[in-house]
Amino acid sequence: MSHKAGFVSIIGKPNAGKSTLMNALVGEKMSIITPKAQTTRHRIIGIVNDEDHQIVFSDTPGVIKPNYSLQESMMNFVQGSLIDADVILFVTDIHEKYDENDVIERLRKTSSPVAVLINKIDKSSEEEVKAKIEFWQEKLNPDAIFAISALKDHGVTGIMQYIKEKLPEHAPYYEKDELTDKNMRFFMAEMIREKIFKLYDKEIPYSTEVVVTSYKEEANITRIAAEIIVERDSQKNIIIGKAGAMIKKVGTYARQDMEEFIGGKVFLEMFVKVIPDWRSKKNYLKKFGYED
Repeated sequence: MSHKAGFVSIIGKPNAGKSTLMNALVGEKMSIITPKAQTTRHRIIGIVNDEDHQIVFSDTPGVIKPNYSLQESMMNFVQGSLIDADVILFVTDIHEKYDENDVIERLRKTSSPVAVLINKIDKSSEEEVKAKIEFWQEKLNPDAIFAISALKDHGVTGIMQYIKEKLPEHAPYYEKDELTDKNMRFFMAEMIREKIFKLYDKEIPYSTEVVVTSYKEEANITRIAAEIIVERDSQKNIIIGKAGAMIKKVGTYARQDMEEFIGGKVFLEMFVKVIPDWRSKKNYLKKFGYED
């Protein structure tokens, strides 16, 4: 049997469950998951290999109307992932209030097969699921519709079967033992960013970037240094917290995740740095990997 390989893009509105689905499909925690919208900022690739297939998944930022340069860059990642997709998975929340026209417009322009994934069905009734399937059939007339719960891993196997059928015949794009195109520093930074999203509220998580400045593997320990970038001094004070209590909490939780991910001891050092208005400055967006 010949080998099949291709690119599968996961797109949808913020908080539809794209990252949860990506992690369920790949079987590894690739994308950070928090209850807040717009947690994913980059296009994150997760690779699934078996003997006859290589599926390259892209988890993309939630589709929004951009308000500043960082969000424009995020939407460019979405557009890029639609252009080179062999299969598109459009994830929609069962309780979505039909305001997904900006996503639908993008999907209507693609020639790739589109599967609509109605997610979070564990929080709904059979009638609701039926009504949603009919709605999407009429609205988009997609190639396939799946009713799933990414969180409960319900319906994920069917999606994998569908993808394998749709993939074109092609040699692998990546080495067969590769899981992602991102390096360790990226994942370490994302783990810190996830904790910031979970522990702080209001605008703090959205104004924050994390950069791993040093990653050194030693015999019995991995030493990691990271900078937490914020836009204002007041945000720096909030990140650090009274007598350093908040940043200590971020460090403790992030280090636990890192140790689990690496499978060994981690020494983590974090510093907070103010770069005014970095989200609107192209040179910083480029430096932080949001611009080509």
